[in-house]
Amino acid sequence: MRISTTSARRLPDMTSTAFLIIAFLTGIAGALQTPTLSLFLTSQVHVSPFMVGIFFTGSAVIGIFVSQLLATWSDKRGDRKTLILYCCILGALACVLFAFNRNYFILLFIGVLLSSFGSTANPQMFALAREHSEKTGREAVMFSSILRAQVSLAWVVGPPLAFALSMGFGFTFMYCAAALAFLLCGVMVWMFLPSMPKAHIKTTATLEAPRRNRRDTLMLFIACSLMWAANSIYLINMPLYVVRELGLPEKLAGVLMGSAACLEIPTMLIAGYLAKQLGKRFLMRFAVLAGVIFYSCLLFTTGAAMLIALQLLNAIFIGILAGIGMLYFQDLMPGQAGAATTLFTNSTRAGWILAGSLAGVIAQFWTYHAVFYAALVMVIGSVLCIWKVKNVDKPAESMPAAAV
Repeated sequence: MRISTTSARRLPDMTSTAFLIIAFLTGIAGALQTPTLSLFLTSQVHVSPFMVGIFFTGSAVIGIFVSQLLATWSDKRGDRKTLILYCCILGALACVLFAFNRNYFILLFIGVLLSSFGSTANPQMFALAREHSEKTGREAVMFSSILRAQVSLAWVVGPPLAFALSMGFGFTFMYCAAALAFLLCGVMVWMFLPSMPKAHIKTTATLEAPRRNRRDTLMLFIACSLMWAANSIYLINMPLYVVRELGLPEKLAGVLMGSAACLEIPTMLIAGYLAKQLGKRFLMRFAVLAGVIFYSCLLFTTGAAMLIALQLLNAIFIGILAGIGMLYFQDLMPGQAGAATTLFTNSTRAGWILAGSLAGVIAQFWTYHAVFYAALVMVIGSVLCIWKVKNVDKPAESMPAAAV
């Protein structure tokens, strides 16, 4: 009986460790591909900035359909382990296709479709982690926060590594490294993640409209979409801007993205701690103001040292958005946690669609520098929307220990 008790205690620890490793590996796989994608398309596939924007827009649209399809299927079937395993395999195939193919339309339609399956492995892993936490009686919110920190840590390492591999060994080697990350992730999923095929999760709220605070929820959705769009424009445009207009080393773009991700980790933790004292609306307002200052300074900054220093403002902007935004939606939509979470996720995808379209058009007909003016306008628009969203924290103070 002692042996069985000891093994029973060790099993959740091994499973939790596996979740952490998988979160890091899926984050690394994404962080190796996204930061260098615009540079890959222009230097290897030889397409115009407009076609680069179309590629990102198409990727976001296809990603919405694939993720929604898989989310519906997984909620009905319940066993996410098999789905995550298949997503890792398809993600690895997508990386192999990008490594050895240079046809734009094959990459756009087949490569992006496979990549959309691969990118779904991460949110499905989060869903499985929550199911496992609830089943084993663990603290789901804290465990989810730790998993998110692992993804952020992957984005600290990933972008600098991506530029180092692509510039030092070529894009083929870099994409093969991303494929290896997916395959290692698949092995970890197959060997260590729990299988819960009988789990039944009611997700009728996923596609449900807000029952309360509809105007405030709409304003918050528009604000978050514009904030994510500005950030997406930055991710798409920065590598090309650094290399082609500023004439700085390619690896600087990876350093910028990695340093921002590094600073986002403490920012999210601090924001989570201060949310009870300062309120979510105050923090979101502080985030958008940091974004306005960041993109305003970006328009007049050309030196590497100052660009790196500005990443503190970028980290505040995105760190608070990523950490507090979802909670704000959930507070505005009480009793509709699933719908609120989906709405926040869709604001990210809406931002990518908007960013891909604008970044390609502006860079094609003007300059890469001009793209940041569009980002600044978006952030200013998000300021106007955020200031119209009601405060949801004061009523909660009268409630004893309201759970998030």
